[in-house]
Amino acid sequence: MKAISIANLRTMKGSGEKFAVLTAYDTTFARLAELAGIEVLLVGDSLGNVILGYQSTVPVTMADMVHHTAAVSRGNSKSLLIADMPYMSYATDEQAMANATQLMQAGAQMVKVEGGAWLETTVRKLAERGVPVCCHLGLTPQSVDKLGGYKVQGKDAEAAARMIADARCLEQAGADLLVLECVPSQLAAEITAALEIPVIGIGAGGDTDAQVLVVYDMLGISPRLPKFSRNFLTGAGDIQQAMAAYAKAVKEGSFPAPEHCF
Repeated sequence: MKAISIANLRTMKGSGEKFAVLTAYDTTFARLAELAGIEVLLVGDSLGNVILGYQSTVPVTMADMVHHTAAVSRGNSKSLLIADMPYMSYATDEQAMANATQLMQAGAQMVKVEGGAWLETTVRKLAERGVPVCCHLGLTPQSVDKLGGYKVQGKDAEAAARMIADARCLEQAGADLLVLECVPSQLAAEITAALEIPVIGIGAGGDTDAQVLVVYDMLGISPRLPKFSRNFLTGAGDIQQAMAAYAKAVKEGSFPAPEHCF
């Protein structure tokens, strides 16, 4: 696999070629994912759940994210590397600039933020200063207490229209990628078609430009497998082969299947 850039991902969207995204939290898994042909790695603040044992992503700190981003970067040379901005690390534009700088200097090639149109100014300022941004709509785990739990978002017409407007606003502000988590498949398809930037889905149906899973879910070793995930380790010879099987299934469109969608 050649080194992946934002331009490569845009070209793939334009040609209808899907790409695969996995979370990674350390050097070893990053290296295996790259060898398996995973185009994009995400150092997710989900490390709070799967690495640090928290009940949500809220306790994850900038120090946690910088530490794990640097570790993943040392094991990766070709996959595009995105790092999550943790809870309240971008509450103001000044915080966003300072904290994005830390993640980029740790090895990230893009930062990810959760939220809608209220992020327009932050995204614009980051983009203007040369920081690529991935935005995240739908189920935003940092807001789980406000949302009242891990629930599908955008189910009614008003919420769907608001999400479409948010997506367009963030794209116009300069976002380079968009993640849609736990939204109805039809809504995700509509947003994907409406945007020029690539859209990555998780629990958002099969019509997005890419799929992302938490690596431990994809390997079937999480305590509870989410509805939107699948155990790719079953039948695979090892972890790298499981990752390659996931990438293949995403590219050929066999994952996600209807049972993984809302």
